[in-house]
Order: sequence, then C-alpha cells, then structure tokens
Amino acid sequence: MTLTYEQIMSELKGKQYRPIYFLMGEEPYFIDAVTDYIAEHALQEHEKAFNLSVMYGKDVTIYQVIDAAKRFPMGASRSVVIVREAQDVTDPDDKRTKGKMDKLLFYAEKPLHSTVLVIAYKYKKALDKRSKLYKQLEKTAVILDAKKIYEDKIPGWIDNYLSGHGYTIDPKAALLLTDYLGNELGKVVNELDKLIIALSGEKTRKITADHIEKNVGISKEYNVFELQNALGEKNILKANRIVCYFSQNPKEHSLVGIVANLFVFFEKLLKYSYLSDKSQAIAIFKMNPYFLRDYENAARKYPAGKLVQIISLLREYDLKSKGIGSSSASDGDLMREMIYKIMH
Repeated sequence: MTLTYEQIMSELKGKQYRPIYFLMGEEPYFIDAVTDYIAEHALQEHEKAFNLSVMYGKDVTIYQVIDAAKRFPMGASRSVVIVREAQDVTDPDDKRTKGKMDKLLFYAEKPLHSTVLVIAYKYKKALDKRSKLYKQLEKTAVILDAKKIYEDKIPGWIDNYLSGHGYTIDPKAALLLTDYLGNELGKVVNELDKLIIALSGEKTRKITADHIEKNVGISKEYNVFELQNALGEKNILKANRIVCYFSQNPKEHSLVGIVANLFVFFEKLLKYSYLSDKSQAIAIFKMNPYFLRDYENAARKYPAGKLVQIISLLREYDLKSKGIGSSSASDGDLMREMIYKIMH
C-alpha cells in the first residue's frame, strides 16, 4: 500500500512493522527519517549485532539484497535489512543500468515476515505504477513516494515541525528561514534542531526573528521580506538602504532570487486588488492572516495599472539577471535601477 510519511511514522511509533518498505522520491529527508527510525527502534540494542544489516547500493547486487532478506533472525523476533542509496543497486544480469529492482518481484510475492526490508531509493521515482513490481508491492509492502515540498509550503511545514517539539514560530521568522534555506528539508531541520537546542535554556517557547538573527545569522532588517515591505510602503529610504546592503553581499542576496520573490509578491498584490471581497484573500492565496495588512496597505499605494507595469518590469529584470539583454551593469546597479522604476 502507498502511505504518506506521517502515516508510516504513526505506524512505526505504534510498533507496527511491515515486511517491506519501498521508499522512493525526490525528498531524501522523508526517506532518511523513516530509514533511521527503523534502524534505531525495530530491534533492541543487544539484537542489532546479528540481526541488523545495512547495505549500500553501490556495493551490492539485487541478489545479495534478496539473500539477506531471506535470512532468519538470530535470538530476536525479527531481522532488519536496510539498503541505503538503493538507486545504485546493480543487477548482474543487466550491468548497463543501476537501480534495477525488477528481480525484487519474486521476493515481494512471498516476503519473509520475520524480516523488515527497507529499500531507500532516493532522488527519483523508482517504480512505474503500471509495472508488476509496483502492483505486487501495493499488496505486500509499504510504498512511500517522497515528493519535494514547494517553497511556499515550507513556512507551514516549519510551524508543524516546531509544534511537534513544543515550540511556535513567528510567521516572519518562518519566512526568513524559508528564504535563507529554501525547500531542502534536511537543511531546514538541521537549523531548526540547532534553534531548539539554543533556546532550551530559555523560558520562551516562541521563536522570533530576533532568535533567527542571533542563532542562524540571518539579518532581520536586511532581507528580501523587509525589501518587500519597504516597497509596499513606498519607503524609498528603507528600500535603498536594503538594496545597498544586498549589493555589498551579492553571494547571499542574488538578483535572481530577489526578482523571483518580488514577482510572487506583486503578482499576489495584483490579484488581491481585483478581489471584490478582500476577506477572501486568506483562503484564495492561502495567506497567513499576519501578512494581510501588508497587502491592504500596499494595494492602496499601487493601482492595478501600475502593478501590471511592475510585473512586466520584473520579467525584464529577470532576463537581465540571467545575462539576457543586459549591459555590463553589475547586479547591484541593476537592482537599484529596478527598485527606482518600481517606486516611481
């Protein structure tokens, strides 16, 4: 059967183990989290020496994986076989291609129920839903298709992760982390765990932009969201000060990323301006109510016609940021020029 990451973890924490876990997809965090939990908890510590086998795809063939899965446990109720980086497993009958899993079909038809076999196949889909193997695994195994989370969903994911650890986070702080870390969950979790450790000695259970600045090193004053707010307020001095800071730190604040973020903001603002019932914005845009006032204020300062011009302008500077149609101007010069045109 195909289960979500949350469903699988719920079963595992309830000590329910399946004979086969086929974990695949583009988001390695979910694959690693399930794999690591099984490695840590499926066996008692004294049982692991003889009953836990951890293999790496580049070092084994599919036949070796199946042979390991067919072994009976020694002095334990189950054995655990983990194949990490399974995308590198080879089939000796077809050496041209790595990641061949077809031969697993014969084991999947009659898996050994005293074995927990974990296939951790990262970065892509390993199985075609029309294949015999997939259809068989649907009957006798758990399949996880670990999809990447879109960046606009990361703030909510951060909030849920911290909630599970007894913390809340200010929406602005969540956006700062998202802008800095992107949607690579391994990096996000690493920074969140550091924050939790850093704040463990404090009374507060709410993470703010101040905590992010102090512990992660992201400026709460000089970031793309503060630039966005400055533009929304038509605060020329603040916008220029931020752009000047960005120009001096081009590696951390690329023109490509800034244009992309501003495009999302002004596109939403244009759609917001056409809403007959502004209260629908939260549901339609899946917007945090915390930011609704920013859109209300910005909509008063930018009529729809100007917003259309700004979106066209951002498309132009997106091309320039990628070296198309631009002169020898630096990213800093292009940024200053773009911000001037937006605000005038």
